[in-house]
Amino acid sequence: MSQTDPTIPVHAEGIRFPCAKCGAKLEFKPGSDSLICPYCNHENAIAGASQVVEELDFHEALRSLDESSEHVEHDVVKCDACAAEIDRPPNVTSLSCPYCRSNIVLQSLTRRTIKPRALLPFAIDRRGAADRVRAWIKSLWFAPTRIKRFADIEGVIKGIYYPAWTYDCGTVTNYTGFRGDYYYVTVSYTAYENGKAVQRTRRERRTRWTPASGVVDNEFDDLLVLASRSLPDAYSRKLEPWDLKALSSYADDYLSGFMAESYQIDLPQGFNIAKGIMAPIIDSTICSDIGGDEQRISSKRVKYHDITFKHILLPIWIGAYRFREKLFRVLVNARTGEVQGERPYSWIKITLAILGGLALIGIIVLIAMLAKQK
Repeated sequence: MSQTDPTIPVHAEGIRFPCAKCGAKLEFKPGSDSLICPYCNHENAIAGASQVVEELDFHEALRSLDESSEHVEHDVVKCDACAAEIDRPPNVTSLSCPYCRSNIVLQSLTRRTIKPRALLPFAIDRRGAADRVRAWIKSLWFAPTRIKRFADIEGVIKGIYYPAWTYDCGTVTNYTGFRGDYYYVTVSYTAYENGKAVQRTRRERRTRWTPASGVVDNEFDDLLVLASRSLPDAYSRKLEPWDLKALSSYADDYLSGFMAESYQIDLPQGFNIAKGIMAPIIDSTICSDIGGDEQRISSKRVKYHDITFKHILLPIWIGAYRFREKLFRVLVNARTGEVQGERPYSWIKITLAILGGLALIGIIVLIAMLAKQK
């Protein structure tokens, strides 16, 4: 296959990186460009780690996926509990889902997918991620005491590469609308003073609307679209920002010791989401072009051009735990250390806090009343 063929699997079946000293499996060392042996600490540099990350043509990639030419099959396994699709690790007979900790039945699904061309390597190791989660747990207000059992997270969290798309494109937008300019008029009104009607005047603002139309250009770079539905968007989005300028060209070495999820939102679906991200920015540009004090957009026709993309992988540490039969997940951005997650509340603690607050208010009122009696 050519260097630019996007239909290569995320990693080849049976890939393994043996240690040159003891033969054990090497794993990627977070915060470096090396693989390390967990037994003898021998390190091996990742070849080509500093290669330039290339953008791929959007329409050419779609045509390539539609062609019936020979391609390599990509095996993934699907979690029946939360629908996550994980790249099937080689030579593994059992697997638990990193998102919900359910056991996954290893039945492979064959997919034709676009290969990641870049990734952000893990910069924070498991211990560092666990420390950040412990600090996050301690900061939670009104959390059940039993949640502190989750403080022993280091053996529970798993590192996974989360799929995403980035899009670059230009837009040309024809629009029609209205420009609103403020002006002021003097208005008379009747007021009453000492029971008598008197005439007064005041200045009131009005808006003069005039038709507007025009053409605006926008350029977008690295619009990020998360390409999986395995995590709640409210939490995964809060892991941002990602330092996309630090992307490394894809190499299987970075995945050694970690899992990777296959994308569920494909290339065209991702671009439709990107259009939604572009829309308010385009609207803001139109409003600036219209000018005036207020603007109304009646219609717009957007043309997208020079669309390119990257399929990238983002590093996340994930911990999942169950509390009172409900699943809670904690996420750590493995680049910045940002922690986001779901958490339970202790209604006993909340009730006691409310009662304590009411009691405090009662004491303050009582003191005030006694002070007045004196």
